[in-house]
Amino acid sequence: MDNKVTYSIGELAKQFDITTRSIRFYEDEGLLSPRRQGQQRIYTNKDRVRLKLILRGKRLGFSLAETGRLFELYDADNSSAAQLQKVLELIGEKKLSLKQQMEDINVLLTELSGLEQRCQDELKTISSSVSEVHSQESL
Repeated sequence: MDNKVTYSIGELAKQFDITTRSIRFYEDEGLLSPRRQGQQRIYTNKDRVRLKLILRGKRLGFSLAETGRLFELYDADNSSAAQLQKVLELIGEKKLSLKQQMEDINVLLTELSGLEQRCQDELKTISSSVSEVHSQESL
């Protein structure tokens, strides 16, 4: 793509279906660095690609800090081997984290199922006791 193409904050927001506030937030976090023309922000294709990567990273569960580390790595040394190695590292960490979350969720589901069964059993006991009392009162 042509690096001479520029975008306004509104154009990028519309293109990615996000708010201008989100874009300004990513700028505040140091992930985007638009040029300024007075009060107006001028975004380059590089900024557009970075925004696309930020949003993709979020979708995949990467934090903004992790995305920022990738950008720093790329800016310092854009050799694809180093960048790919870091991405692989982050993917491995993310997968481990997600597996741990799955295990935690499974443990919670098991505990909730047990609690649910105990509550149902207790309700049956209470219901039986109430039925017996009503039977004896009608005699």
